[in-house]
Amino acid sequence: MENSSIARRLFALVRPYRARALLSLLAMAGTAATQPLLGKALELLLDKGFTNKVEFNLWLVPAILVSLFVVRGVFTFATAYLNNWVMSRVLNDLRGMVFERLLRLPVVRFHEESTGKIINTVIGDVRQVVDMINSVFLAFVRDTLVVAGLLIGLMMLNWKLTLIALVVVPLTAVIVRTTTARLRRLNRDNQRVTGEMTQVVEEAARGHQVIRVFSGETYERRRFEARSEALRGFSQRMTVAAAATVPITQIATALAVSVVIVIAIRSAMSVGEFTNFITLMLMLLQPLKALVEVNGPMQRGLSAAETVFEMIDAPLEHDIGTKVLDRANGHLELQDVSFRYSVNNPLALSGVSLEVLPGQTVALVGVSGGGKSTFVNLVTRFYAPQSGRLLLDGVPYDDIALTSLRAQLAMVSQNVVLFDDTLGANIAYGAEQADPARLAAAIKAAHLFDVVAALPEGVDTMIGENGMRLSGGQRQRVAIARAIYKDAPILILDEATSALDNESERAVQAALDALMSGRTTLVIAHRLSTIERADRIVVMDQGRIVESGRHDELLAAGGIYANLYRLQFSTEAA
Repeated sequence: MENSSIARRLFALVRPYRARALLSLLAMAGTAATQPLLGKALELLLDKGFTNKVEFNLWLVPAILVSLFVVRGVFTFATAYLNNWVMSRVLNDLRGMVFERLLRLPVVRFHEESTGKIINTVIGDVRQVVDMINSVFLAFVRDTLVVAGLLIGLMMLNWKLTLIALVVVPLTAVIVRTTTARLRRLNRDNQRVTGEMTQVVEEAARGHQVIRVFSGETYERRRFEARSEALRGFSQRMTVAAAATVPITQIATALAVSVVIVIAIRSAMSVGEFTNFITLMLMLLQPLKALVEVNGPMQRGLSAAETVFEMIDAPLEHDIGTKVLDRANGHLELQDVSFRYSVNNPLALSGVSLEVLPGQTVALVGVSGGGKSTFVNLVTRFYAPQSGRLLLDGVPYDDIALTSLRAQLAMVSQNVVLFDDTLGANIAYGAEQADPARLAAAIKAAHLFDVVAALPEGVDTMIGENGMRLSGGQRQRVAIARAIYKDAPILILDEATSALDNESERAVQAALDALMSGRTTLVIAHRLSTIERADRIVVMDQGRIVESGRHDELLAAGGIYANLYRLQFSTEAA
């Protein structure tokens, strides 16, 4: 991404707060204006007070100096306050834009990109972008104003000597230009490895039990240390590239100052004028140094901005539908649907056609890799088929607005996802405000009443990250209660009772039977005993439907389902 394009987008972020930004700019100009005044005050004091012994009230000296620094302090405080006011809002706006896009990215993006990189983009990279704006705005604008003010003061004193001092400026520009490309490249690599490190830390925290049971501490430590060492190397090289510019600039400045001193001594400058000139020249060192050093954070920020804007510009989930459904009847159709996850993968579904009537319960069974999960991914429209089409109540999926389609669906997965919130908020997830009566009914239907009664604050109890304060069976029942609360016409059960013990399974199965009544239900099950009463059982193998019928019919046919059932029954019996 071109720097000019990044700059335009960053200015667009600041534009809503331009009034405060302008006030901050004026405060910076005020700070810059006080710089030459200090040198002028010293000049008058030396020439009038010490040399010529002009009579004046000595109390004017502290009065002038204190007043000067009071004014400078007010401008400095105003700059810091206003700048933080603007930058904190820009940070929130930019993070909000990235997070909003994150919520609407296609599912495939989360499969192709590590969680660590995504987290680092939302938290770390956005922070670096705002820090860059802050650094550039403060250092570049403020220090440029200071340099300009000091140079005007110098020119008014002695323009010839000032031209000698200006030799530092083009040298500084050449140094900055030389180091820019290397810093940008190093910062890109640094961002990539930072994302990898975030991923390692996230996985170590999430998989802490597996790490301990399988003695993976050494392996994880090596993964972390490899990224940490890489980051150290990048940091060292970036420091060398950035820091080398400072002493070179300072040496050039020292040479310029030396020449100026020699020429000034031979000229007819007064002691006060000379002191004023040297003071202003020395004052140039700090802002010039700051302008050189701003290149490092600027390149880090520009690299981070590329990543942030790439996510903001990433394509959203494909949603061209405009039709909004009321409550669907639940008539699902797949017509000659084929799908593959990428060009290098075989077909996950191949020419699948299936009709699910309203209120029917259809179970999908088969060996792993048969296409059951892909079937669900298409029904939920996490993916779109490459050929064929899906219809709901006779309306093609592409014609239905995505939010309207998913409002018709509820899902209970074997991989239960809960949020670090209250139990009630997790059950009523997605609702603007929980309905107490509806919440109580969902808790009762999912056989969670005893769980709620045992919690210290009932439904208002925080259940921890991914429900860590609940058992596996309790977490699964919370997911079932969430589906019950939503009361959608189409229900998807993906191994919904897999984490339950026999007693809990019987209780929840009764709740599921009540929930499934009158709803179109798709069930993915490996335990075939749980789907014997399904209206239809569809057997999938290598992306195709190879058998379809009721439990008794399929057993009598003696095909794949019968073999799977006998194998499972004999294993359970053993």
